[in-house]
Amino acid sequence: MTEALLPSSPVAGGAVGRRRRSRWVEHSILPGFPLALGITLTYLGAIVVLPLIALAIRPWELGVHGVWHALTDDRVAAALKLSFGLSAIAALVNAPLGLLLAWTLTRYEFPGRRILDALVDLPFALPTAVAGIALTAIYAPNGPLGSLFAKVGIKTAFSPIGIFIALVFIGLPFVVRALQPVMQDLDHEVEEAAQTLGANSFQRAIHVVLPAIAPSLISGVSLAFARAVGEYGSVVFIAGNLPMKTEIAPLLIVIKLEQYDYAGAAAVGLAMVAISFGTLIVINTAQIFLARRGRR
Repeated sequence: MTEALLPSSPVAGGAVGRRRRSRWVEHSILPGFPLALGITLTYLGAIVVLPLIALAIRPWELGVHGVWHALTDDRVAAALKLSFGLSAIAALVNAPLGLLLAWTLTRYEFPGRRILDALVDLPFALPTAVAGIALTAIYAPNGPLGSLFAKVGIKTAFSPIGIFIALVFIGLPFVVRALQPVMQDLDHEVEEAAQTLGANSFQRAIHVVLPAIAPSLISGVSLAFARAVGEYGSVVFIAGNLPMKTEIAPLLIVIKLEQYDYAGAAAVGLAMVAISFGTLIVINTAQIFLARRGRR
């Protein structure tokens, strides 16, 4: 009878195994985890990894010298500099604008707040071509705003300024929607405690609110930057598409494809992926650092 109760017995071993399996099921994140993991890996492999592998392989048909020549071409360098430079500036400008708008929508009650909240999603809902045509009509030299800028000698449409306006327009909702949930869940008692300790409004914003929302703010800025780098439809109309001046990298890829220069187009695309990947690594590292610092 005693031997039947030993762990080495089949009955006891089966009971222990069932208890272990039950504990694994209780602590598992998702029922059917192996199936879900398999579907996820298959999806990522077919939709993400394989296209990136093909993009990485195709440019080398030109050889090392051909790839280097394609990437160091003055026209390609100017397009990459314009796309990434204006995308970074637009994302940085969207940071305070998105923060201010999210703060207004979450902290204040005023007539038309729901309408303003819905308008934030307008760049999401508009087709990119429609957004580009609308921005061009507004900021063209004969448009309502473009004519005002023209009077003071500022050319908005068909210039880098027009591209910047379009990138700010399509990137702002990413920052706002990344910040809104965090601001809504922010504990007001912490701010009240800081106020009772003598902190003024500026000190509470810098030392209490900003550290709590910093990871979400960086996340929104990175999403706005990523969207701006690859934006085509809303930019191509207002840019003017002048080589070496207002020609963006996505448009240059399309031009190379129309010329049947598939390897050259893939080389430009590979350069964009590499620069974007490196930038996002830096942004995510900063986000993780701020998140860990905020938990201390």
